[in-house]
Amino acid sequence: MRTAMGVWRWRRNPLRRRTDLFEAWVAFAALVCVLLVAPAVGWAAGLRVDGTLQRAAQEQRHERYLVPAVVVRSASGAPAGAEADASAPRPSPERTRIVAAWTAPDGSSHQGTVPAAEEPPLPGDRFRIWTDIRGRLVGQPLDPSSASFHAGVAGLAAALTAAALVETVRRLVVRRLMHRRYIRLDRAWAAAGPDWGRADAGS
Repeated sequence: MRTAMGVWRWRRNPLRRRTDLFEAWVAFAALVCVLLVAPAVGWAAGLRVDGTLQRAAQEQRHERYLVPAVVVRSASGAPAGAEADASAPRPSPERTRIVAAWTAPDGSSHQGTVPAAEEPPLPGDRFRIWTDIRGRLVGQPLDPSSASFHAGVAGLAAALTAAALVETVRRLVVRRLMHRRYIRLDRAWAAAGPDWGRADAGS
């Protein structure tokens, strides 16, 4: 792992520079963050998202109702269950849409276009749909297990993002250190260059 590569710079060495030691501490701090802080961030984020989704799922279970509906006709205008014309283009793999009638939990009657529960749909077929208290179509309530799964994915994404951020910062710091080292090397070489190879220069 590249984050821990700078730790070796802690070794005592007469050629070790102060920037080498600083780089080692940066690498150690980054390693601690990746191993401890990033998982903690993911865990906290997952718990928070799970709490939010679980509350939303509970609210949806109290606000959405599974009510019986009856097939009236095909939404295309042709009778539901009619034979398809052989010369007509083949239907798309999407579910057939039908006109259905249902009674809302508050007792009001409704009729609208919904996807067919079975293929082919036949007039009079019964199926169930999700509505609110007034009979308006809504999606299926969020399942608690699905909420936990999404929270786990969110937590994992948060942990990976935190780890990536730590590694990015480490790389930027190391890059800055390398830049400073090259500048100092260029200055030292410029100062020693004119005397390089001269017998009286001590080289």
